[in-house]
Amino acid sequence: MIPQEILKKVRHIEIMTRHLVEDVFSGEYHSIFKGLGMEFSEVREYQDGDDIRFIDWNVTARMGHPYVKKFVEERELTVVFLVDASGSGLFGSVDRIKNEYAAEICAVLAFSAIKNSDRVGLVVATDQVEKVVVPKKGRKHVLRVIRELLFFEPRNRGTSLRAGLEYCLHVLNRKSVVFVVSDFLDEGYDRQLRILGRRHDVILMRITDPRELELPLVGLMRLEDAETGRVEVVDISSPRIGEGFRKLVEQRRSSQDEFFKAAGLDYIDLTVGSSYIEPLMAFFRMREKKFR
Repeated sequence: MIPQEILKKVRHIEIMTRHLVEDVFSGEYHSIFKGLGMEFSEVREYQDGDDIRFIDWNVTARMGHPYVKKFVEERELTVVFLVDASGSGLFGSVDRIKNEYAAEICAVLAFSAIKNSDRVGLVVATDQVEKVVVPKKGRKHVLRVIRELLFFEPRNRGTSLRAGLEYCLHVLNRKSVVFVVSDFLDEGYDRQLRILGRRHDVILMRITDPRELELPLVGLMRLEDAETGRVEVVDISSPRIGEGFRKLVEQRRSSQDEFFKAAGLDYIDLTVGSSYIEPLMAFFRMREKKFR
C-alpha cells in the first residue's frame, strides 16, 4: 500500500504541472521530437513530381502502370530519464532541494510524452544503477515514475554518471530520447556520454542550487560533503575567498560547456528557486530552429 502522504504529493505535482503540459509545452514537445524514422504505410498510383526512388516495381509490374510506396512518420518514441540521485541532490538553500526541483521538471516532460503517446522510462543512479522503471505508456505509469523520483531512497550517496550512462548504452537497443538529469558534479563520464549522444537523442539538464554558484560572505561556516560525509569549518568572510570560489565554479562549468558543445549535445541550465518554464521554452525554440 502507498502511504497517503506520498499519493498526495504525487497528485499535487500532477495538478501543478497539468496546465503547463496542456497549454504551454505540448505543441512544442511534439514539434521537436518528431519521431525517429519512417515506416511503410501503403502504395498508391504514381503522380507527377513523385520521387522515382519510391516506385514499387512489383506492384507496378502487376498493375501495368507505376505505383509508389507511401511512408508515414514513426511517431512513437521511447523517452528515458537518467536521474542522478547522489547525495549532492539533497542540497537546497531555497524553497526546495535539487532532487525535488528535478522531479517536477521530469514530471512536466513525462506528461508531455504520454500526451503524445510516447513511452516513458526511468533509470536512477548514484555510484551504481539503483532503480529502473521499464518504459511504458499511460498516466498511471507516469505517476509511478514521479513517485519513484520523489520518494525512492538510494542505498548509496556517491556519484558515477558513468555507471548510469553505461547501463543505458547496454539496454537501449532502439533509438530513444534520453534526458540526463544531474548537477554534473562528477568526472570520468565523457566517453560514455559522447557514445550515448551518437546513438540516441540526448538532452542534458544541469540542475544547480544558487549557493553552488556563489558563497554568502557570512564568516565561519560548517560545510559537509553530502556524498562522503566529510565536514570542514571554513571562514568565508573574505571577499577573496568568495571570488576564488566563483572563479572555480565558472571554470568547471565553462569546461563542461565546451565538452557538451564539442560532443554535439544539447543542454539546459536550470537553477533551483527560479522558474524552469522559460529555460525549457528557450530550449524548445532552439531545437525547432535547429531541425527546420
